[in-house]
Amino acid sequence: MFRYNIKLCFPRNLELQRCKHTSKLDAIREKLKDGPNLQDFISEDRPKDWNDYEGKLKREKGERDRLRLPPWLKTTIPTGSKFSELKKQLRTLKLSTVCEEARCPNIGECWSGGKHGTSTATIMLMGDTCTRGCMFCSVKTSRTPPPLDPEEPYNTAYAINQWGLGYIVLTSVDRDDLPDGGSGHFAETVREIKRQNKDILVECLVPDFRANRDSIETIANCGLDVFAHNIETVERLTPFVRDPRAGYRQTLKVLQTAKDINPDLITKSSIMLGLGESDQQVEQTMKDLRTAGVDCVTLGQYMQPTKRHLKVYEYVTPTKFKQWEDKGNELGFLYTASGPLVRSSYRAGEFFIASLLRDRKAKSL
Repeated sequence: MFRYNIKLCFPRNLELQRCKHTSKLDAIREKLKDGPNLQDFISEDRPKDWNDYEGKLKREKGERDRLRLPPWLKTTIPTGSKFSELKKQLRTLKLSTVCEEARCPNIGECWSGGKHGTSTATIMLMGDTCTRGCMFCSVKTSRTPPPLDPEEPYNTAYAINQWGLGYIVLTSVDRDDLPDGGSGHFAETVREIKRQNKDILVECLVPDFRANRDSIETIANCGLDVFAHNIETVERLTPFVRDPRAGYRQTLKVLQTAKDINPDLITKSSIMLGLGESDQQVEQTMKDLRTAGVDCVTLGQYMQPTKRHLKVYEYVTPTKFKQWEDKGNELGFLYTASGPLVRSSYRAGEFFIASLLRDRKAKSL
């Protein structure tokens, strides 16, 4: 009925707008096929038919043993001159990366440049010590982290400019010890990046700032292009997976608030699978994100970083991840990146978002 009424009032304009929007997204998705995708992260010697794997993928109730890593999650040890050069530069400028602190399995591929020859890293602002202690995260924690480095915004922008990238992701630890949660420092870094290179696209994967509207507004209006905040897991598991100060509904509020403040922002979130969630709960989480106005979503496999962290309940197969990708497209996300090694910062997703943003900017000229 709603659709009928709209068409009755604005038959030509709305239909034309919808067709243009759909065709433009389809064109960008076609361009995405030429960019990196999940297969770029998968070695040639891994099984092509994932269902043929006979290893154990799920822990039974009461089992304490850790699951063995399935072949599609095994990555090569980081090596190479590009990897070493990037690591040296980061240390010289006293910069931290989520790649190292979160023990990302893609670090060798991203830092060495992989098949596409472009080294990338996700810079982690405000130091390497978080005030929260989520059970899935290996970043070290403290109630009183070191003070912020006033040179970090400039050093970050300088490093990024040296790399010559067109798209960069910034993230940070939680800094509940700071009055604004560090939002001012985060925003200053974005402005400095844009000052040194106005054409670079900046994605900010931010903490929740306890859903403080002023802090969210500081980030949303600082000149970034993509506002990302991860929901991490389904609502039922949130109290067991995340720090008590990080709530499921609070995350949705942060994402919705950013969209309300700056409707032009692309918003993005991420879900980890393999913690004991049901299909129904994952689908509901995706629906909740869409209701909050989230444009892009990534889904990846949770991997236990150390023995002190939550054990993997299940290794989800690539076939299942493909089903979630299809579900994301069905629910209306602009882009859904779903695969075992997909993380919040996923290069195929960045390729798609960059195409979308550049198309928008071209239209505004």
